[in-house]
Amino acid sequence: MSATAAAIRTIEVALSANPYPVVIGRGALSSLGQKILDRGIKAGTKVLIVTNPVVHQHYGAQALGSLQAAGFEAELLVIEAGEEQKTPATVAQIHDAAFAQKLERGSLIVALGGGVVGDMAGFAAASWLRGIAVVQVPTTLLAMVDASIGGKTGVNHPGGKNLIGAFHQPKLVLIDPATLATLPEREFRAGMAEVIKYGVIGDPDLFAELEAAAGGLRSMATLPASLLESILERSAAAKAKVVAADEREGGLRAILNYGHTLGHVVEALCGYGTYLHGEAVGIGMVAAGELSLELGLWSADDQRRQRAVIEAAGLPMRWPELDPQAVLRCLQGDKKVRDGRVRFVLPTSLGTVEIRSDVQPEQVLAALSRCA
Repeated sequence: MSATAAAIRTIEVALSANPYPVVIGRGALSSLGQKILDRGIKAGTKVLIVTNPVVHQHYGAQALGSLQAAGFEAELLVIEAGEEQKTPATVAQIHDAAFAQKLERGSLIVALGGGVVGDMAGFAAASWLRGIAVVQVPTTLLAMVDASIGGKTGVNHPGGKNLIGAFHQPKLVLIDPATLATLPEREFRAGMAEVIKYGVIGDPDLFAELEAAAGGLRSMATLPASLLESILERSAAAKAKVVAADEREGGLRAILNYGHTLGHVVEALCGYGTYLHGEAVGIGMVAAGELSLELGLWSADDQRRQRAVIEAAGLPMRWPELDPQAVLRCLQGDKKVRDGRVRFVLPTSLGTVEIRSDVQPEQVLAALSRCA
């Protein structure tokens, strides 16, 4: 991590090929055009900004103006967002706009929004002309700490979440915490699930910070400014470190799926949009904690502490009423299944996890029954 201008921090994602910076700073959105120039993309380049109606209302003009002031030939596309819109049909809308704007191989797509916009715009960039550059400008807490970093892009299939996608690293991630001022509280709480995840999988000090500030985790209005700064920097640094070590999820990177395997089941079986992604991850972490208890991997006190922080963040914790056999079938459709075995990321203490592929169906169902 290095300091640049006042209040701007830069975290490097140190990939062996095509490394890129995560730039964090209040007001950074106004410098979007210049930051892209700094990455070697020339003035005059055609740029398509992809955003959703709400983000467009608040920040679309600012992003477009910054790009145009820097000399880019920029246009803006507004798509409907929401997990239920994360489909190949929506990506086709982006492709249509890319064709209409005559985007070339040297052109650029900018994703301005939350994780859904980032995933779809990133996948559109990965697949247009076999891959053009993308810049991620996340405007939700969840996207800032997780989805915008690491190059995972994609859309959902009726059979499961994110089954259609590609790895496509951005040229730049630009995080402006000021954009969180317009984030609905429910979305903010959903983002806290990914922050809690980082604490459990590898940053016990961050987890302790969250415990200490438990009363302020539910909204931007109550979260201490110093804690928000710590959350953004520590989460981005943690994600960057794991991605640099395992870009395409061959091993270590799988730990970032903590809470996601069972959370994806909740999203798929309850219907996309019933729970926000972060809400489902919160339920998934509680369930994974119970599964660790079932296997004797961690203590009841650790699970109690995890539950307490998830509850303090205002996240749902109860496993929904789902048909057990449907749950097991959905798990088998997870993209992380290897040789027919579901790989679970399970905590062994607050700050360490392990990946297990020897979990039996009856153990999963027993753990879930204690979350209902």
